[in-house]
Amino acid sequence: MIKIEVPYLDQSHYYPTGCESVSTVMLLQYLGYRVSVDEFIRDYLKQDSFEERRGDLYGPDPRHCFCGSPYDAESYGCYAPVIVESLNRIFEEKAVAEKLQQQTETEKNIHYRAVDESGKTAEQLVERYVSKGMPVIFWACINMREPKTGPVWKLKETGETFTWISNEHCMLLVGADEENYYFNDPYDGHGVIGYPKALVEDRHQAQHMQAVAVVKILENDCEKRKPGTEIL
Repeated sequence: MIKIEVPYLDQSHYYPTGCESVSTVMLLQYLGYRVSVDEFIRDYLKQDSFEERRGDLYGPDPRHCFCGSPYDAESYGCYAPVIVESLNRIFEEKAVAEKLQQQTETEKNIHYRAVDESGKTAEQLVERYVSKGMPVIFWACINMREPKTGPVWKLKETGETFTWISNEHCMLLVGADEENYYFNDPYDGHGVIGYPKALVEDRHQAQHMQAVAVVKILENDCEKRKPGTEIL
């Protein structure tokens, strides 16, 4: 059995649609970054609202920003590229301003980079990341409910019709055994919870198989090594 111990945060009281933000902050805190959920939402998460135009609902593209506000129960969410961008902004800013106090020379030169791993199965993500001690931000459905198609709105940027898949949810993948995948699930105070593997894979596919992982980048003291010098 694999299970990573990660600080748990509950979204229920203050962030009813903030599962992406809360899961991301759990990962950041695991990595040692002193970032609160409110700070992440305020300073790093792109957000946009909805509006009506000539009787039609127009809204943001969840691939570009959060649709609504994580503090609002009637809002929606965001997709993996938004979280990748937010994380990399934090990693770039904090690398200088808030250098982690590492114990060894190797660890002192570790930086992080977020990568979009959408399209990977939970099994692949566990093998590549979780088994090596790195949790993964993972999209599925609330309580593994059935996905529902809709609502629909027009994208502000292009006018294209966009269909949201309801019951969208984001968690932190932290472990696995023969039967279940385990998550730090911020919804309703679930804590660390296991869901059957086949069900997880099905609900993950329903939400476009979205996932965000973090890789470690080794640097020299004064200059970066070539891109791709990563350790997992």
